[in-house]
Amino acid sequence: MSLTTLQKIPFVNLARQIERLRPDLVAAFEAVLDSRGFIKGPHVTAFETAFAEAIGAPHIVGCANGTAAVALALEAAGVGPGDEVIVPSHTFIATGEAVCHVGATPVFCDIDPDTYTLDPRDAERRITPRTRAIIPVHIYGTPADMDAILDLAGAHDLVVIEDCAQAHLATCKGRMVGSIGHAGSFSFFPGKNLGALGDAGAVATGDARLAERIRKLADHGRLSKYEHDIVGYNQRLDGLQAALLSVKLPHLRGWTERRRRVAAYYDSRLKPAGVKVIEAPEGAESVYHLYVIEVDDQQKTAAALAALGVETGVHYPCPLHRQPAFRYLGGEALPNAERAAARILSLPICGEITDEEAEYACDQVLAVLRE
Repeated sequence: MSLTTLQKIPFVNLARQIERLRPDLVAAFEAVLDSRGFIKGPHVTAFETAFAEAIGAPHIVGCANGTAAVALALEAAGVGPGDEVIVPSHTFIATGEAVCHVGATPVFCDIDPDTYTLDPRDAERRITPRTRAIIPVHIYGTPADMDAILDLAGAHDLVVIEDCAQAHLATCKGRMVGSIGHAGSFSFFPGKNLGALGDAGAVATGDARLAERIRKLADHGRLSKYEHDIVGYNQRLDGLQAALLSVKLPHLRGWTERRRRVAAYYDSRLKPAGVKVIEAPEGAESVYHLYVIEVDDQQKTAAALAALGVETGVHYPCPLHRQPAFRYLGGEALPNAERAAARILSLPICGEITDEEAEYACDQVLAVLRE
C-alpha cells in the first residue's frame, strides 16, 4: 500500500470510533439531560451493573478516574501512612501516585523482560515488615503472573490490588483481571480499550464490605445526604460518563477480538524477522491495549515511521524509580525496566484499525528495521 492510498495511520483512531457511535452517544447525552441524573443516579447504576457482568466481579464502584480507583482501593483495604506498597517500576506514574495519595510509600520492583509485568521474584526480595500491599499492573493489556503474585501475597499477608487500567477483559487462566485479587482498578480514560469522553474509573471487588467502604470514600464518606461516618473524597463517577460508557460497553468484546487479530498478524510478520514482541504468561490472554516491540534506536525508528505515515508511541520512556518526583526514595537500578524503557516502541492498534492499515504499518516497520 502506498502513501497515495493511505496518508496516515493514527496510533489510536478515536475519530473513527466516535463517528460510528455518534448517534448512540448523542442519544445517551440527551437521556442524561432529560433525566438530570448528573451525579450518581440511574446511569451510574446501570453501567456498574453491566460492567460487573462483563468482567465477572460481584461489585463495581464507579469513580472519577483510574488513579482514584487505585487510591480508593488501597485506603479501603487499610493501607496508609507507615505502610509500603510494592509497585512495578515500568508503568504510568498514576500507580505510584495513588500509593502516595494514601500516605504509603511505593517500593519499586523490576519487571519480567518478556511480559513487561511485575517480576514476583524481585518483588519478594523487597518485602519488609512494613509491606502491606502489592499492585500487579497488567501493562499493555497483558496479565501479570497472578498465580505467583497471589502465592507471594498469601505467604506475607499482603493486599493485592490489580491495576487493570489497560486490561479490560484480559484473562488469566480463565479469570478476568480485576476479579482475581482483593480489588481491581480500571481506568476509562478516552484512549483506553473502553474509554469515556473524559475522565472516569471504577473499582472491582468480590468483597461486599470493601465495596461499601470504597463507595463511601468516593462520595464524601456518606451514610445519607448530610450524615458522614468517615472522611471521604469527591471522586464519584459522573452520570454522563457512565451513560456514554454504557453505549460503548456492548462493543468492547468485538473491539477486543479485533485487537487480538491485529496483534496475531503483527506477531506473524514481526517475530519471524527477529523482532522482540510481548510474550504473555502461560494461560493468559492479553487484550493488547498496546502492541509493543523493542528497537535499537527509539527516536530514529519513530521518526522514520512517522515520515512514512505510521504514528507510534513510547510507553513508558522513564521508569518510576528514575522519575524526578520519586527521587527522594533513592531507588536502586532496575535493569529490566531500564532496558525496556530505552527500547520499547508502540505500534498502531485499536478496535477500528483495518487490515490494510495493519499491513501497511507492518510493511513499514520491517522496512525501517532492515535499513
